[in-house]
Amino acid sequence: MGKKFVAILLLLITTIFLGNRVLPQTSRNNPGGPVPSHTQSNVRPVHTRIVSMSPSITEILFMLELGKNVVGVTHFCTYPPEARSKPIIGGYSDPNYEAVVALHPDLIIMLTEHAEPLRNLEKLGLKTLVVDHRNIDAILNSITAIGLSCGREREALTAVGGLRARMERIRRVIGGLVRPRVMVTVGRNMGSGRIEDVYINGHGGFYSELITLAGGVNAYTGDVSYPSFSEEGIMRINPAVIIDMVPDLGARALDKDTVIRQWRNLSRVNAVRNSRVYVFGQDYTVIPGPRFIDLLEEMARAIHPEATWSTP
Repeated sequence: MGKKFVAILLLLITTIFLGNRVLPQTSRNNPGGPVPSHTQSNVRPVHTRIVSMSPSITEILFMLELGKNVVGVTHFCTYPPEARSKPIIGGYSDPNYEAVVALHPDLIIMLTEHAEPLRNLEKLGLKTLVVDHRNIDAILNSITAIGLSCGREREALTAVGGLRARMERIRRVIGGLVRPRVMVTVGRNMGSGRIEDVYINGHGGFYSELITLAGGVNAYTGDVSYPSFSEEGIMRINPAVIIDMVPDLGARALDKDTVIRQWRNLSRVNAVRNSRVYVFGQDYTVIPGPRFIDLLEEMARAIHPEATWSTP
């Protein structure tokens, strides 16, 4: 993974996970204020022309069987595969406003990080819904909010219930087990074949929450959100488990064994010495959407291979 790609990936991750402030759900009829609840209005809205401003939002819309209502997505919205056939409205943080308007949307759904696009779209008189995807509870709440706003409340409640049940199963399985120190990489320079320019999950945030829910503790104890580490720095924190996120694994024609071999120079690190380095190459490793549960389950199995995962 070259330095340019690492920089772009970290920009995307930071933009997704590190919003500066929480914005309320808004609408063109009540700028800056909450969307009226359906219990107040007794009207069940059905939006037939929805624009999604984020891959995670797009996944929720398709999960709630609203794919046919999606008329625009970003360049990054590639899952499910059906999303790739939708018109493109630009990037994650730089939408083409002319393209958005041309689609005649009756609802644009975005994240709390989209403060500037929100202001610009409301100036154009477009209806918006803002949701928060910076932690697990917020993601679950956003599924309910989108379902409520788009006439899929029952489907949303069912989906959230299923996700919470899978989380509860993990909690039961790992209960009482010793929590190892875990380091999660979120981007690094792979061009040299060495372990260098490694960005890891730092203080707080989405990945720290996943580590905790998966039965580990964050090996990094500093207060930086996404610190950069050298080989020497990794040896100092000496994690027991390393989870190496490589979301473009397939695109780079790499396999997990090749990536794991790159860590052999750090033989003094417990995770390397004990063969506890795991490579996650799925695209959802950097998308804080409903597939967080797949990432959480995979992390839990990697952190606790000794657990009895066959238990229903």
